[in-house]
Amino acid sequence: MSFLTKLFKDSNLKRYQNLVAVINALEPEMQKLSGEELTARSLALKAEVKNGRTLDEVLPRAFALIREAAHRTLGQRHFDVQLIGGMAIHEGKIAEMLTGEGKTLAATAPVYLNALSGKGTHVVTVNDYLAKRDMTWMGQVYDALGLSVSCLVHDGAFMYDQNFKGEEAADKERDALGSFRVAERFLRPISRREAYAADITYGTNHEFGFDYLRDNLALTTRDIVQRKHNFAVIDEVDSILIDEARTPLIIATPDTQASEFYKTFASVAERLNEGEDYETDEKLKTVSITEAGIEKVEKITNIENIYAPENLRLVHFLQESLKAKALFKRDRDYIVREGEIIIVDEFTGRMLVGRRYSGGLHQAIEAKEGVQVQNENRTFAQITIQNYFRLYEKIAGMTGTAETSAEEFQKVYKLDVVAIPPNRPMVRKDLPDSIYKTKDAKYQAVVADVKKQREAGRPILVGTTSITNNEIISSYLSKANIPHEVLNAKNHEREGEIIAQAGRAGAVTVATNMAGRGVDIVLSGNPPDKVAAEKIKTAGGLHVIGTERHEARRIDNQLRGRTGRQGDPGSTQFYLSLEDDLMRIFGGDRIRNLMQTLKVPEDMPIQSKMVTRSVNQAQTKVEGANFDIRHHLLDFDDVLNKQRSAIYARRTKFIEAGEKGELLPILDETVRRFAENYKDSLQAQMDAEPDKRDEIQKQLAEAEERLTHLPETLDPLKSAILGQHFTRILDTLWIDHLENLEALRESVNIRAYGQHEPLIEYRRDAHQLYQRLQAAFDSLVWDTFVQVLSVDLNQVRAQQNTISVGAPAQVPSGPNKNIGRNDPCWCGSGKKYKKCHGA
Repeated sequence: MSFLTKLFKDSNLKRYQNLVAVINALEPEMQKLSGEELTARSLALKAEVKNGRTLDEVLPRAFALIREAAHRTLGQRHFDVQLIGGMAIHEGKIAEMLTGEGKTLAATAPVYLNALSGKGTHVVTVNDYLAKRDMTWMGQVYDALGLSVSCLVHDGAFMYDQNFKGEEAADKERDALGSFRVAERFLRPISRREAYAADITYGTNHEFGFDYLRDNLALTTRDIVQRKHNFAVIDEVDSILIDEARTPLIIATPDTQASEFYKTFASVAERLNEGEDYETDEKLKTVSITEAGIEKVEKITNIENIYAPENLRLVHFLQESLKAKALFKRDRDYIVREGEIIIVDEFTGRMLVGRRYSGGLHQAIEAKEGVQVQNENRTFAQITIQNYFRLYEKIAGMTGTAETSAEEFQKVYKLDVVAIPPNRPMVRKDLPDSIYKTKDAKYQAVVADVKKQREAGRPILVGTTSITNNEIISSYLSKANIPHEVLNAKNHEREGEIIAQAGRAGAVTVATNMAGRGVDIVLSGNPPDKVAAEKIKTAGGLHVIGTERHEARRIDNQLRGRTGRQGDPGSTQFYLSLEDDLMRIFGGDRIRNLMQTLKVPEDMPIQSKMVTRSVNQAQTKVEGANFDIRHHLLDFDDVLNKQRSAIYARRTKFIEAGEKGELLPILDETVRRFAENYKDSLQAQMDAEPDKRDEIQKQLAEAEERLTHLPETLDPLKSAILGQHFTRILDTLWIDHLENLEALRESVNIRAYGQHEPLIEYRRDAHQLYQRLQAAFDSLVWDTFVQVLSVDLNQVRAQQNTISVGAPAQVPSGPNKNIGRNDPCWCGSGKKYKKCHGA
């Protein structure tokens, strides 16, 4: 740590401590208030903020109020360090707090403070279970201060309601077990729009992100559920902003044409041999076909040149099929259940039911596994997690493991990491890694350690990196007749209950690294037994065993952090083998040669600083490579993000203007812009073809004449229905544009072989595609304008070829002197002509 960095951190901590002293001085005053007076003080504070007082100015009183409310409702009083963590979050930073330090309670202070603005505060969790749990657990605190609290889940939304089905017994049970059990009685079903109107809204990043996309497919303002993006507090911020950053949120519709191609190319890929026909880079997770492979594919498929322009889509099918074969393994990256491919999250081991790989990869895996190939999807809307959270005016987060990713948080999100001191000193013992030659020897050592610790009366948590490894460890323990629980991240709420009881003496729990994350392991179980807890502490506390190092040090640190909470004793031990993926891919040869030279037996581990250093270096390499990949993807996605923001703002403008009857200025601007471009193209044509001068001048005169009639012509087009019509046109063009950009992304990478920088090429071509989209939209609005004048549309379109792109969307047919009064109106409203534009 540099001197300046340390000075900055120390000055920040001193400032926070001074504020804590002010808050503590207010505590006696708060303790004297009745429940009604506490609520009244909170509402008065909200009024002050509405009238112009800043959040920083009211922070001490707000923090004092929330601390008193928590003490009365939960029986929990914020520690000073929790208030410090809350201050860091309020300032838009990431608070790194050790496991067991009470991040959930710490977050209530900045969440409450920012909710006083009335603009809405979002609390983002990693799964629906935690969203519901935290809302019902902490909802009583906010409720006591007069604020509304809601939560979003996959299939609905709920408002916290103390009186919905609540009763005194339920309230007491919630206070005792609320850290892991959802108090369903306090959940009142509501609409999503109501949920977003609440002062505080809990939900997962996926629910918030998909609602944003759905809002930007809505055709009326009443179908839009979200408000402006004000402030988001992200729990487990490293998991959401880093681990999931490469997975875009996508709304799509099936494309029925591709399924058979995937079956064909799955068969082709199966006949290709690694090393001869294609090469795999496990470090970079890429696969590339060789010249020999290309010749073999062309021979199998009877295609003369698969890389010819007309066959580029076939190259896409081939590439995805090769990825499916070489890079994605069954029971590691996905499982097959009831004829369906279900993704397994590489970081958490959770099954991501309902999620599908994008870009055709999921279909390629389905074809490879011989299950029904679902239709490939056509993207309607998409956004990355990174760019969704950039929509907020302010974001902050909390986690137990952020320091190793501090550089990425700062570079990508402009978020500083603040390490919050623990309430009590940590006394956990992290033992050196033990490395064995084989996996079998490693697993036998794990079983021996579990037996030893269990006999001593200690609880044991065994962490794995995948569902497959979970099952392997479980089989070894079963053979040794050791009773144990297995968590595969299939049921979040049941996981929470099991993890909450994993601290009982002699309990053995096998879990993927993130199963049950968000729930503390309390010694003796939950609710705790003081006598039993003391016995476990004397025995050494919770013992955590890691069975493999993860690519990211953060994930290993998260596993270690499950023990040693609130100053409790505890220990951690990692068991590795030279056959582990990380060791095999990065630097395992040197250690293997050392073990062979020293003739180390298979069942004898080695423990040395060199080995630990090699493992850490391997992890650092992988972290750096993954950061580069995410940053590279973000550079490309930034181009799409700017265009998406502009298109979404434009469609919202059309919808709102249509509903208010204020379309005319927008249509006037659009039509005039197109007319100027149209006249410029005619002028250029006249210069290039002087012999057609008279004909073109006549067309120019017609365009000028139409513009003179613009106000009265546009008047019938000001209805909300036509606002929706133009929005649909824009949506259709945007969907085509997304496909064009996806194809462009694939093509610019090939240009690198021609010494062209892919990102520069992408930015230039994407800009040209966007200009064509805008021109196409203006052209279609002009078409509508021309039709209202009842002119020959074909004659006008003949002159638009240099501007229009693709097949035009369906547009209203325009007034017609032959239309009957009982015929459907030309504008598409669905009403009869006599009750619409014929009225």
